[in-house]
Amino acid sequence: MPRYSTGEAPGGHSYLQKAAMNGSCKIENGGLKNGYVKNGVCPEDRILNGGLYKRPFHEAFEETPMLVAVLTYMGYGILTLFGYLRDFLRAWKIEKCHNATEREDQRDFVPLYQDFENFYTRNLYMRIRDNWNRPVCSVPGERVDIMERFTDDYNWTFKFTGRVIKGVINMGSYNYLGFAQNSGFCAEASAVVLQQYGGGVCSTRQEMGNLDKHEELEHLVAEFLGVDAAMTYGMGFATNSMNIPALAGKGCLILSDELNHASLVLGARLSGATIRIFKHNNMQSLEKLLRDAIVHGQPRTHRPWRKILILVEGIYSMEGSIVRLPEVIALKKKYKAYLYLDEAHSIGALGPNGRGVVDYFGLDPRDVDIMMGTFTKSFGGAGGYIGGSKVLIDYLRKHSHSTAYATSMSPPVAEQIITSMKCIMGADGTSLGRERVEQLAENTRYFRRRLTEMGFIIYGNSDSPVVPLMLYMPAKIGAFGREMLKRHIGVVVVGFPATPIIESRARFCVSAAHTKEMLDEALSKISEVGDLLQLKYSRHHFVPLLDRPFDETTYEETED
Repeated sequence: MPRYSTGEAPGGHSYLQKAAMNGSCKIENGGLKNGYVKNGVCPEDRILNGGLYKRPFHEAFEETPMLVAVLTYMGYGILTLFGYLRDFLRAWKIEKCHNATEREDQRDFVPLYQDFENFYTRNLYMRIRDNWNRPVCSVPGERVDIMERFTDDYNWTFKFTGRVIKGVINMGSYNYLGFAQNSGFCAEASAVVLQQYGGGVCSTRQEMGNLDKHEELEHLVAEFLGVDAAMTYGMGFATNSMNIPALAGKGCLILSDELNHASLVLGARLSGATIRIFKHNNMQSLEKLLRDAIVHGQPRTHRPWRKILILVEGIYSMEGSIVRLPEVIALKKKYKAYLYLDEAHSIGALGPNGRGVVDYFGLDPRDVDIMMGTFTKSFGGAGGYIGGSKVLIDYLRKHSHSTAYATSMSPPVAEQIITSMKCIMGADGTSLGRERVEQLAENTRYFRRRLTEMGFIIYGNSDSPVVPLMLYMPAKIGAFGREMLKRHIGVVVVGFPATPIIESRARFCVSAAHTKEMLDEALSKISEVGDLLQLKYSRHHFVPLLDRPFDETTYEETED
């Protein structure tokens, strides 16, 4: 099944295509199609898309080998058949049933959940459940200690052995800049604030929970982002899900990337606005929806939309891709739409100054209407923020549910974020922050290059610290996670329904705290397990993004 392609910069967009294609180069093993380089990249540095990109932009999404795709579908089919067989055996009490069931005295009630919805969990997920929720008993830094456990009922329950697996290289946490520590200046500053303020606030920002630390953090975030004002929240997920409904409502149109995070999807649905989906990172698809929205207006009435809001992420956490922000901004300006940018994974991890995808592309922060991000990754804290104009932030202070009803951020957590952010900015008088940003970029490029050379299929942008390694087959999801833990490498494996059914993967997250020796050790073990499980599928055969099958059907919600 084809996926996207590679190229230093995207193309195929009608409003920029003419400028992009002038002086296009020839490729020996392929040609240009829809503005994309097929099966190759131009050897010389080219400024594509009318000069929107100031730096090379390279993303690779290699085609799934046909045989692998067929075997993956067969694997899921066989698992499904055995699942129905086991359900039959459970129904006749031949096999013991471990999953939750309705009580006998409630058999005639309407069920709280549909039994089929639990089919995947009990028959497929349970087979590999031991790869998740592993209890960590140390600081989640570059190495972790994991409590050993076993199961005697096929992963329905677990028991501890009493032993600890020490020194596991952590390749799964979002600790991009290595600030998840229990020692050092961040931890020491947080400890001082804990003594002074305590652990919790027990009130909302609008009542008795607005501390000077919160005010200090918000001023620092605004300075860091280069915007007029910012507001912080105690939970990153709620930053999206509770603020989008305050920004859009009935009569508004939300255009959302098909691979947006669940928090963005939930926020869009809660808003009551009409939602339409565009193909992942595809500007032709986005422009088509924008043009149709302007021309046709709202369904049935054909009145103009009250507002159009585009939702995108900086780094997509499952694909490892980076948003084509220069083009999104160009389209947003052309069609007078608003842009909501989620920088949960990109803030701190991208750009020469660690200020996210806007810094990475060298753009003006004022071109992004709503800048959102979280403190849970690069800053080693918790919570999220919204940055933008003072008018926007003042509005959210009055209308955001997170402001009115959510408990304020814990003071020690706020101090952790303040200290780490000052370090990244160089406001602490050291160059440690910049060194960590540079080290992360170096580690990312090295790790991605080595995996590609080994023959693995790797998704995403060459500068993204999120590195998906394709596993495909369901049996290999559990096998890869277990074999890597045996070799003291902690990884995250992901499968359906979190990914498309034939695109199961292991997702590595590179950190500035990883030394070259750690990365080399991890790469050696990954290669060893790759040979054992025959995971080196790469044929370096790429397919243009616009050739990827896409359902143009859009869904709309809460229409009159």
